[in-house]
Amino acid sequence: MNIGQGAVHPVEAPPMQTEGGGNVPLPRVRMKDIQGTPGTVGGLVLRVFQLLFAVVALSVMATTSDFPSVTAFCYLVAAAGLQSLWSLVLALVDAYALLVGRRLQNPRIVSLFAIGDGVTSTLTFAAACASAGITVLIGNDLGACGKNSCTEFETAAAMAFLSWFTALPSFLLNFWSLASR
Repeated sequence: MNIGQGAVHPVEAPPMQTEGGGNVPLPRVRMKDIQGTPGTVGGLVLRVFQLLFAVVALSVMATTSDFPSVTAFCYLVAAAGLQSLWSLVLALVDAYALLVGRRLQNPRIVSLFAIGDGVTSTLTFAAACASAGITVLIGNDLGACGKNSCTEFETAAAMAFLSWFTALPSFLLNFWSLASR
């Protein structure tokens, strides 16, 4: 066999980049902000949809006359109200950050957003599941949709699930952003 020997050519290390003549390394360059995190257009869009779906769920459930008689429906109204307030406040913060060109990447702010998103999305999901379960019980098992507002209950539960579905990416992106520091 006629195999040639590999040659290694030494490469000089690049000179150290310095600021102002000292041997202070330059700060690391971060990737662009990921859409969906606080202070981005994607984050604002997620907040607006969270707010929209939560307000629709709250409005539909609150306009029925018999929601106070079932604890799960009262819980849905409370969770959707909390989700609406949380999403409204953070949508305003995101809009302000976009208007003034400010980044919202402070670890304390991101941890506050992640905890708030985790709590509100968990409450919204639990309320949507409970309301959907009671609606199935009323409609399918008891067959009492004639004297109850089953369509409104189903609509409110579906809107709560959609609100949770748009709140979950906010939580996951904030948590991932916080954990990747």
